[in-house]
Amino acid sequence: MTDPPHEPHEPHEPHEPHEPPPPRPRSAWARLARAAAPRATRAQALGAVLALALGFAIVTQVQATQAGGLEQMRQDDLVQVLDDVTQRSARLDQQVRDLQAQRDRLAAAGGGQEAVAQAQARLDALRLLAGTAPATGPGVRVTVSDPGSKVGSAQLLDLVEELRDAGAEVQQVGSVRVVASTWFADEDGRLVVDGTPVARPVEVLAIGDPQTLASAMTIPGGVVETLRRLGADAAVQQLGSVTVDALASPRTPRYAQPVPAGGGTPTP
Repeated sequence: MTDPPHEPHEPHEPHEPHEPPPPRPRSAWARLARAAAPRATRAQALGAVLALALGFAIVTQVQATQAGGLEQMRQDDLVQVLDDVTQRSARLDQQVRDLQAQRDRLAAAGGGQEAVAQAQARLDALRLLAGTAPATGPGVRVTVSDPGSKVGSAQLLDLVEELRDAGAEVQQVGSVRVVASTWFADEDGRLVVDGTPVARPVEVLAIGDPQTLASAMTIPGGVVETLRRLGADAAVQQLGSVTVDALASPRTPRYAQPVPAGGGTPTP
């Protein structure tokens, strides 16, 4: 038997390449969300990096500044600081005496009531600065609780200076009036202010705008945060009326003498 003749195969037609299905149309909301999405430019990215670097540098500088307080100062610098505050206190005391004499002269000469009132007002203001008169007004009470006795004179001085920089006009630490010549020290584990030991917890009274003073105490990296790192705490209470009744004793200058009215040389 012979095989039947094979029928010639028809040539295959080439298949057309398959094309991917067309993308589905996005909804209007999807297109709107994509258009509104923020796109960070190179300038914005660089700005963010610079902002982070600047923030890190500022934090580092603040920490270094806080760490370098009075403990880091040389003895010569500390002596200079003490001399400066002593001279300022002497000038204030002298101004008080001059104004008292001026008031007495005006009153004795029958001067106008307005001039006498002005002299009295300035005298009262200087007496507050010199610490020779009590004061009352709105302010804050700051109570520093320090169970581990870790708070030293440097931290207490920082607290007083922070209040002064925030606008405190009159301050009292414990039973001691704070004036230009007030000094702080550590003696046998005790806090000493102007030679007077201050018991713990330490209470600081300050007269000024209560909200401003309280905000100065609680700013990030401020006094309260520093005290907490030492294991202490500071409670700040805003008060409508604060009475500062501690008085500072006037100090007679040992070297400075007032210049005579005629401009001559003072007699030693």
